Amino acid sequence: MHDLFFVGFLLGLVILGFRRPFLFVLGYVYVDIVSPQRLSYYLLNAVPVSLIFFVLAVGGWLVKDDKSGTRLSFRQVVLILLLAWCGYTTLHADFPYAALAKWAWVWKALVFAIFLPFTLRTRLRIEGLLLFMVLSASSIIVVGGIKTMVSGGGYGSLNLGLDDNSGLYEGSIISTVAIAIIPTILFLARHGTLYPLDWKVKLYTAALVFACLLIPVGTEARTGLICIGVAAVLLMRDMKRRLLYMAGVGLALAVAVPLLPQSYTTRMHTIQGYQGDQSASTRIAVWQWTWAYVQDHPFGGGFNAYLQNRLTIKLTETPGGTAPVNDVAHDQARAYHSAYFEMLGEQGFLGLGLWAVLHLAGLVRMEMLRRRFRRTTAPEEEWIAPLATALQSGHIIYLVGALFVGIAFQPFIYMLVAAEIGLDSYLRRVRPVRAHAPMIARAAA
Repeated sequence: MHDLFFVGFLLGLVILGFRRPFLFVLGYVYVDIVSPQRLSYYLLNAVPVSLIFFVLAVGGWLVKDDKSGTRLSFRQVVLILLLAWCGYTTLHADFPYAALAKWAWVWKALVFAIFLPFTLRTRLRIEGLLLFMVLSASSIIVVGGIKTMVSGGGYGSLNLGLDDNSGLYEGSIISTVAIAIIPTILFLARHGTLYPLDWKVKLYTAALVFACLLIPVGTEARTGLICIGVAAVLLMRDMKRRLLYMAGVGLALAVAVPLLPQSYTTRMHTIQGYQGDQSASTRIAVWQWTWAYVQDHPFGGGFNAYLQNRLTIKLTETPGGTAPVNDVAHDQARAYHSAYFEMLGEQGFLGLGLWAVLHLAGLVRMEMLRRRFRRTTAPEEEWIAPLATALQSGHIIYLVGALFVGIAFQPFIYMLVAAEIGLDSYLRRVRPVRAHAPMIARAAA
């Protein structure tokens, strides 16, 4: 039954996709996030499901989709340059075979991010993409939330469905993504048009947000705690009753903290005393090694260049920082544990620059749209500013989480970037005057 469900669902998407080709795009989103072929016991194991949906998505767009007004945006050009640069560094990588293994999925994430905005020609499609992203991720998040409530979870022990800790099934990555999608979940609950906004939607929204907040607890990922703090601040930006919101957050913390597992609170305390935590000290050692490495290799070492690092880790405090110590540990081939250093070590200064431009341009453009449409009185435009805000907030949470997690090429995030590009392109096409309005004119708009 387990495999039959996956097969039936995917076949249903394929059949319906021949009438509505955009469903092929959504099918690829689902496959890329959930990886049903890896969850399957035997029916889908040897089937290239991802490739099939990618070919159908591109083919459906080429054959049936309206392409009038289609053009490359600035950020799509940056993605193309980043793809080309990653291809170049892969050809000249320090570890060719290891680099090819990562390139095998990175190029797909980048190509799909370049292609996806072309298909997002209507509000309905933009919402459909975001809804599929949220529901696909929720299939992992809800499982993790339930297991956390039942068992309390634990660092490295919360099984989300796969044991290989890849993609969104890895604790720190799903913790970052779970918090990053909360603004989008709230947007869909308030402004979604694909379903009636009744009590059932509100109930599921509340339950899903709660599950998202449980994921950092169940995985005991310190990154998740930091992302929750960032999300709490960002959600306050458009609050009309900020004092009431802050009081509610304070009350929720007062109730929740005593209920948290002891192992979780103990692990969170190591955020302050990183000198006594070997995991945190190792990250700093890796970052120092990476910075020294790029001084001699400014173009980076290609994917998985970290395999050559040799580290000396010094602990100057006991775990908790209660007493000084003088302990030294040695390690090697430790991953970057930061998207920024991942880009720097693998793609050099040029790759890091392209990556930074891509993300900063998205944040700036969403802020422009947010300000230009937040005071609109036109009913058909009331959803634009909230969506720009939600996408920007999720993007910021990702960039903060990426400080401590190697997710520079996480496909889910590139889908979020593609949604931003799609929204921007849609507004430029249907509301060119408003989308291009100068910032000083936003108050009069």
